Amino acid sequence: MNAIAASKSGFITAPYVPLEKKRLPAGRPRRWYVAHNRRLKAMRLTIALLDSGVYLPNQATNDTIRRTADQIELRPPSDATCRLVRTLLRYSR
Repeated sequence: MNAIAASKSGFITAPYVPLEKKRLPAGRPRRWYVAHNRRLKAMRLTIALLDSGVYLPNQATNDTIRRTADQIELRPPSDATCRLVRTLLRYSR
């Protein structure tokens, strides 16, 4: 039974399997790739913070964000990524 059939029937019988990663499109400027990867990292960190109970931007200090990144085995984020995480927390409300 595939994942589509399982979701239509209302119950899931197979364990979660992440989607296969696709290659990024070629031919874009380097800054596009940097911004894209920063947004992906910020989204992962925001989800992890929300799961851990950090809901407000003022609760998410740079140290808190970097500790969370260490827990989910990401490289320490830059200050710009930390600001983006706080922005995502602000607009997730």
